[in-house]
Amino acid sequence: MKKFVIPSLLLLLLLLSGCEDNDDNAVPKSLEIKDFIWKGMNLYYLWQADVPDLADDRFETQTDLNSFLETYANPTDLFNSLRAPSSTDRFSVIYSDYSVLEGVLSGNTLNNGMDYGLKFTDASQTNIFGWVRYIIPNSDAASKNIQRGSIFYAIDGIPLTNDNYRTLLSSTTYTVNLANYSETGGVVTISPNGQSVTLTKTNLAENPILLNTVITQGTHNIGYLMYNGFYSSFDNQLNTVFGSFVSQNVTDLVLDLRYNSGGSVATATKLASMITGQFTNQIFAKQQWNAKAQAFYLANNPGSLENKFVSGLNRLQLNKVYILTSKSSASASELVINCLKPYIDVIQIGDKTAGKNVGSITLYDSPTYAKTNVNPNHKYAMQPIVLKIVDKNGFGDYTSGILPTTSLPENFANLGILGATDEPLLEAAINQIIGSGKMLPQVPSVINRDFIDAKSINPLGSEMYLENK
Repeated sequence: MKKFVIPSLLLLLLLLSGCEDNDDNAVPKSLEIKDFIWKGMNLYYLWQADVPDLADDRFETQTDLNSFLETYANPTDLFNSLRAPSSTDRFSVIYSDYSVLEGVLSGNTLNNGMDYGLKFTDASQTNIFGWVRYIIPNSDAASKNIQRGSIFYAIDGIPLTNDNYRTLLSSTTYTVNLANYSETGGVVTISPNGQSVTLTKTNLAENPILLNTVITQGTHNIGYLMYNGFYSSFDNQLNTVFGSFVSQNVTDLVLDLRYNSGGSVATATKLASMITGQFTNQIFAKQQWNAKAQAFYLANNPGSLENKFVSGLNRLQLNKVYILTSKSSASASELVINCLKPYIDVIQIGDKTAGKNVGSITLYDSPTYAKTNVNPNHKYAMQPIVLKIVDKNGFGDYTSGILPTTSLPENFANLGILGATDEPLLEAAINQIIGSGKMLPQVPSVINRDFIDAKSINPLGSEMYLENK
């Protein structure tokens, strides 16, 4: 019997029974990528038990497996065939070059600096317009005449539609054709204004800390942090921000996650530990893997299934936090909201979140699926969903999104300047903190939400992942 090897995040080895006579030497070179895909998914995939072709007894020998693999034209087709239906798995991806995958996970991408959302112009869901949410500093867009609230209807003179937006926006250099926005009686009108801006993508490492400041209102020193991605390479900078908050005697925190589509679970745990600090070594989140991986971890290292609040960081020791959200707030952002709730009051202001409660890991073609002794013959790597993450009490069922405490979706008629005290979502948080009693801005009866945004166009844009050690 072949013994499969599962690498744990703590460098444990799990030996599981697999296919009889399933010797790696019997894998033809032409099938080694596909063989890696099937075996990695068989071991790790969260819904492995629900995919008949991933069953442990699906193939008796390596020869049988080889015959199956040969029926697929390419590795991507095989990978997609082994996924659960899209209604269950919206997020598992495969890359032909793991350096690109690694870049996306660290916030290092080919980017022109224009972060945007896309909306349909009407109920037909055919024609599209885009709006600029923010501009990334030190990017090409930062040097051009385009800013938050700018509306665009076309790329390179071609109007955006549901059929072409991905292709048009994927170009390295393109011209954004701008427009004016108006709405009367719920009818949106996008009027080209003759203005345009040409943008070029470069390799850009986005610092997720877009804005941080302290706002003094009476006896309240309110820390405001707009945080747009859980990228571990910026953890030290995040800790420095909280050190500044501590030194300025911050009494309240407004954490703006409205454009944060996720990232590292470890970074999310650190952020929660900086917000609090009084729960060190207590369980922040728990992981639930597929049946055979879960059984192994429970038997051999149950602690590896727990993410605990950590020490050694700057901390505010708050008992309440105000978090701003939108439909783009996903995965690790939702993890922070959900897993802080058993410990402190979480006041959520904005819109319902995306609804992503599952996480992934990177699988390389190596004996342990880690990036050690990786197969030099190719650069394929997978990022399959392998676990569900729940709070300390086992709750994590929010696939329809987490509803806000105060509903206040962003409104084109009053977007405001990010970080300004009169920006609607931040103002709503400040008013609740100081108890001003001021009424919320009027919300349109019909809300035209983004159906996709700049981050989620990328297959990994809303990923929540455990980092390989």
